[in-house]
Amino acid sequence: MHPLTIRVIQINKPMIHFKIVTPEKIIYQNEILQVSIPTMSGEITVLPNHIPLVSVLKAGELRIKDKDGEHNMAVSGGFLEVRGNNEIVILADHAERVADIDIAKAEEARKRAEEQMKNIKNVQDVDYTKLQAIIDREVNKMKVAKKYRNLPR
Repeated sequence: MHPLTIRVIQINKPMIHFKIVTPEKIIYQNEILQVSIPTMSGEITVLPNHIPLVSVLKAGELRIKDKDGEHNMAVSGGFLEVRGNNEIVILADHAERVADIDIAKAEEARKRAEEQMKNIKNVQDVDYTKLQAIIDREVNKMKVAKKYRNLPR
């Protein structure tokens, strides 16, 4: 080799096998570089070679970075499992890509749930808890969608 020859060494970044699933379908599945996830203990960012972890999701914004860029979703409820072999599985009660969120429909659903809550006499009623979860989910969807669509909050 000539003394002025420069050798280019290409280092492959490790990737994470990522899947987010709801009761209805697989929302997203791909090889990713990192993901930021809202948990009950706070937001965490998982990079390749993360230690195994299980956590509970809370309503918030999920940010995924892959080779094509960043993808944002609204999630609410569920569980996260980081496995030791660069694999992450999220079992979410609800997850929706920002581009798929219909803000007007989310607002309607929130209003309907609030109206139904007014008719419940007992706060300890199961329906009350279910309606509150719907309100929280819809408010979260609107918040995340508006953040990326530059709409007034």
